[in-house]
Parts: sequence; structure tokens; C-alpha cells
Amino acid sequence: MDRVPVLPLGDVLLVSIQVDLEDQLALRLQEDLAEKIVATGVHGVIIDITALDIVDSFVGRMLATIASVSRVLDAETVVVGMRPAVAITLVELGLPLRGIRTALNVELGLRMLREARPEAPVEELEPDDTTAAA
Repeated sequence: MDRVPVLPLGDVLLVSIQVDLEDQLALRLQEDLAEKIVATGVHGVIIDITALDIVDSFVGRMLATIASVSRVLDAETVVVGMRPAVAITLVELGLPLRGIRTALNVELGLRMLREARPEAPVEELEPDDTTAAA
């Protein structure tokens, strides 16, 4: 069975959907992505749908489910490369993709994820006076 590649890109996973998502392939993608998020500890997922000409209600629900699963695993999802016709179709189907952020391309998606999760300052550990005297 085919798989949609899930590629690490720094602190983000990149999913580029290049084929029509049938039921089994979409379910496999959800599982693969969840496993990779846990294995890598990333905090961001970019799903590139540039190659998709048509998105039906199944694919729209699948994207929403992936975003929900990712969020539970502490990773934000950004869908990139959505064509205007796809956006119109999703709205007409009543699937506005709540909870999913969108960007025009991968570069903007990466920037969005990085700005949303600023680097936490690393605290320097100071030696404990009691252990230094020992």
C-alpha cells in the first residue's frame, strides 16, 4: 500500500500530498503522522496540498482530524498551498477547517509556526553552594 511521505524539516514535519487521498491512505497518513510527531518531538506540521485540484468533504474532515490529533500531541498544523477553488469548495461544504491555520506556501507556513512558538529561554544552572564546598 502506498504512503504519503512525512519528512522532517528542522523542528517541523512536512507532509506533501501529491495523490488523491482514498480512505485507507488517509487513515495510514493519520497514523504515520501521529507516530512521527511522538518519535521526533516536533511542535509543528505543515500539510502541503498544492497538488490537490479537488478537496471533498472526506479530505476536509481528514485534515481537521489530523490537526486535532496533532494538537493533542503538542504540534500545531498549518495547511499550505490551498487553491482558491479548494477554499471555496470547503466553505460551500460547511468545512471551514476550524482550528487549522493556513498559509499560501511552505515558507510562510514555516514562518507562521516559528512565530507562534518562540524559543524558550534556556536558564543557566548555577552550581549549588553545598555541592561546590564538598
